[in-house]
Amino acid sequence: MDILVTGAAGFIGAALAEALCARGDRVTGIDNLNDYYPVSLKRDRLARVAKSAGDAFRFIECDFADHAALERALESHSFTRIVHLGAQAGVRYSLENPRAYAQSNLNGHLNVLELGRQRGVEHLVYASSSSVYGGNDSVPFSVDDRVDHPYSLYAATKKADELMSESYAHLYRLPQTGLRFFTVYGPWGRPDMMPWIFTSKILKGEPIPVFNHGRMQRDFTFIDDIVRGVIACLDAAPTDDGKAKPGGSVAPHAIYNIGNNRPEELMRVIGIIEGACGRKAEIEMHPMQKGDVPRTFADIEAIAHDHGFAPETSADEGFPRFVHWFKAYHGLD
Repeated sequence: MDILVTGAAGFIGAALAEALCARGDRVTGIDNLNDYYPVSLKRDRLARVAKSAGDAFRFIECDFADHAALERALESHSFTRIVHLGAQAGVRYSLENPRAYAQSNLNGHLNVLELGRQRGVEHLVYASSSSVYGGNDSVPFSVDDRVDHPYSLYAATKKADELMSESYAHLYRLPQTGLRFFTVYGPWGRPDMMPWIFTSKILKGEPIPVFNHGRMQRDFTFIDDIVRGVIACLDAAPTDDGKAKPGGSVAPHAIYNIGNNRPEELMRVIGIIEGACGRKAEIEMHPMQKGDVPRTFADIEAIAHDHGFAPETSADEGFPRFVHWFKAYHGLD
């Protein structure tokens, strides 16, 4: 298959592009390479994909939030399916720079929907987020839960993306799958996320900031499990049969949680990272941050039933693998 992957220099995008090429697909990847975190990491990811994929991977530097630039960049490129992973990420950054989220996550998502409609693609898979659940008291979080009370603008934009996708599925019968990712981590992860921050500070002997005084739970999901789940969904577009899909749509639009289905206590995870680093952490306790939530927990029954998704990597295995990669990447071994 010929597949377009947006956010191809990102954590999940690069891992997905590499896996798709490895199984014989041809991937066109786009990314604007913005400086939300060091561009050098993004370029290193791209170099890794290019080395393993060869001619099966083509990269185009392009901002998909600019519809004219997107159309020009892809004018001579063909693809039958799209995986839209590009977005302005980060809950906390949305408090500092909200307009970046409107531009990338709202305008950008619309542009990709239009691209899919105009090209008549077979399937558009897009990234949503567990953040849409806000402070949901019902656990585990189900795709059938109401998600009308986001705790952050980031979460609000992801819910808006789901609504825009529903309208395109209804109006144009564009087959789509939305994936609510739950705290993805692993080698080549993002520097603004907890595993990177804690590992870096522990190895440097610096204090780590622990919010809500450590009373946090996260459904940490290893990158390899995420990639397998995305590919399983990509290969099976929702049917336009008028029947209700996960998430409630009767159009060809399904929404799934994709998580580990096992929330971990933050303090236990810190202990795993300490063990992998070979030193104890100096901990600074803080109150809960604005926009954050105390707990996430994915109900994955729907994606397990429809696509056979079953996470394989526990926190006890996954976090040491991240720490090992982190040390190697920074020449600390």
